[in-house]
Amino acid sequence: MKKHTLLILCLCCVLIAKGENGYDLWLRYKPVGNKTLLQSYRENITTIITSGSSATMDIVKNELSTGLQGLLQTTIDHGAAVNRHGAIIAGTPRSSPLISNAGIAIPLQQAGEEGFVILSKILNGKRCILISGNTEKGVLYGAFHFLRLLQTEQSIQQLNIISAPKIRLRMLDHWDNPDRTVERGYAGFSIWNWHTLPGYIDQRYIDYARANASIGINGTVVTNVNANAVVLTQPYLEKVKALADVLRPYGIKIYLTARFSAPMEIGGLKTADPLDASVQHWWQEKIKEIYTYVPDFGGFLVKANSEGQPGPQDYKRTHADGANMLADAIAPFKGIVIWRAFVYSNENPLDRHKQAYDDFVPLDGTFRPNVLVQVKNGAIDFMPREPFHPLFGAMPKTPLMMEFQVTQEYLGQGTSLVFLAPLFKETLESDTYSKGKGSTVAKVIDGSLEHHPLTGMAGVANIGNDINWCGHPFAQANWYALGRLAWDHTISSEQIADEWLRMTYSNNPRFLKAASRLMLESRDIIVQYSNPIGLHHIMGTSHHYGPAPWVNNQQRPEWNPVYYHKADSAGIGFNRTATGSNALAQYQPAAREQWENMQTCDEKYLLWFHHVPWNFRMKSGKSLWEELCYQYYTGAERAGKMQDTWKSLQPFVDKQRFEQVNMLLKIQHTEAIWWRNACILYFQTFSRMPIPASYEQPGKTLEYYKSLRFPFAPGI
Repeated sequence: MKKHTLLILCLCCVLIAKGENGYDLWLRYKPVGNKTLLQSYRENITTIITSGSSATMDIVKNELSTGLQGLLQTTIDHGAAVNRHGAIIAGTPRSSPLISNAGIAIPLQQAGEEGFVILSKILNGKRCILISGNTEKGVLYGAFHFLRLLQTEQSIQQLNIISAPKIRLRMLDHWDNPDRTVERGYAGFSIWNWHTLPGYIDQRYIDYARANASIGINGTVVTNVNANAVVLTQPYLEKVKALADVLRPYGIKIYLTARFSAPMEIGGLKTADPLDASVQHWWQEKIKEIYTYVPDFGGFLVKANSEGQPGPQDYKRTHADGANMLADAIAPFKGIVIWRAFVYSNENPLDRHKQAYDDFVPLDGTFRPNVLVQVKNGAIDFMPREPFHPLFGAMPKTPLMMEFQVTQEYLGQGTSLVFLAPLFKETLESDTYSKGKGSTVAKVIDGSLEHHPLTGMAGVANIGNDINWCGHPFAQANWYALGRLAWDHTISSEQIADEWLRMTYSNNPRFLKAASRLMLESRDIIVQYSNPIGLHHIMGTSHHYGPAPWVNNQQRPEWNPVYYHKADSAGIGFNRTATGSNALAQYQPAAREQWENMQTCDEKYLLWFHHVPWNFRMKSGKSLWEELCYQYYTGAERAGKMQDTWKSLQPFVDKQRFEQVNMLLKIQHTEAIWWRNACILYFQTFSRMPIPASYEQPGKTLEYYKSLRFPFAPGI
């Protein structure tokens, strides 16, 4: 017995030392380590019975077989009849007589079109587990969920799971260009190799679809909203068809970006005016062509009249005019139009925070039923922390779709460990008060507040062709979090972190306790050392890498960090109250109450909404200047302690991934000190106050930090 135990321990040590490259993401299917649970699993899982011969059901069968054999380290039989305990029966009532006769009609009714049920049942006197849905897609999601239970070492006794997605469209938005560069991408080049498509189907496309299906993502926009119109041409539609064919069995629809000037760029027209009959006809024909290649094409994502992109306002038309023209053309095919509300204009002198609201609220109720208006979580641009966008709750007649950023453009990019589930949850749980207390952003986007059937949540993808998909090993958790929250926004950040850590690294309780804390605190840490107390958009311009609060020479005012912090000898911060830009007026009275009074404002957003004197007394008793120093120094210190936490976890992590994260955490600590020193030295030129003597004084001058250049920073 002792020799047997020693052999197992030696094998575990070899596996840990061998290392992993991260390609398998959270679908590693490593042997269950808890011996008691392993024995229970083996007793309750002996046979796989699937029905149906479609590509999707083949995936279900193969995934269950691969997953169960990897987890249980035993051969799982495939059968057609229940003649022993432990059958896993997967299928729909239409394809499986066993399921149709199992008396589960009521649970399936609750599951809806895409949901699933996982139920313990006695059939023919034998213990069985049913994995079913009303569609094969639901069965696929159920199979992945069942495997997740085993991966995370949950009990599978007396299962009674009914799960339906709270949001209809759960999407990744790729900012990938046809030349394989990725805007705001920090994990290598695009995974889409347009040059070799359609003839060569990279295995990576299949693995991408599988990973998305495992977390319930059912749509992908494969092109950048800033890209040209080439993807709408016939040669590229053949390539799009090849990708769509790969994604379809995994329940994923393909979407494309529609450049508004496409009728001129590739159609030879002299105008793209949405009210022009020739333009309308061109789009009708183009959409008809797309559907000949991709019969289940999902629709278009459009960026218009923002950051120099063409749009309907070029012709004195509204966003609704533009969206509705496309919506009418695609409606016969049951496609949708997702129209982005990320708009601001160089010619508009108003606070950038206000511009999208001013453009879109007057259009409420004028969009076609198959239009979703996609709104970023905040009004500026994916900041490390910002209040929820005032559009949420302000357009009751229009379905609004959430747009989160999964790629870490403003959150340390590819060098920082920042878990974004707390950011997503912070927005989703914010109360708009649009229909009284409890009118959360989540209820706006899941349609329950205004009874909208068309709902959606998108995340700007952080995926590239790096071997581990996302660059930073922990960045995978943000892709995972987006999918899990799009399926069920009530799941906690703690649960998401726990699931991901268990599947990606280890079920060991000591590992989980420390690693979970590391993840859950990480977003707060980067806010603290980069944009504390409501500061925002003070990153380097263009590449957005590192601090540059001094920049004031950009051609557009709202591209300059000085536009946002407005530091002067009197204080710091953007006054968005009635005495300033009055952006606060765009929120419901009960929502803005928490921010409108400088004395009682939630300090997380103090400098977002107020220009605050340097000697203002904070809740801590410190002056604003002292608090600013405290936040920057404490954040940098906490970033350093992240390294210590990770080092304590070395016994539980394979060497390759341990060293990779360890090196990146060292870089992150260096960058945190850079942020701290550069910002404190710069803001000190306005406060004229000393850095408290108890803190380590910066070793370099402000001019040194101003002189830094990064001409080859990734992501641009």
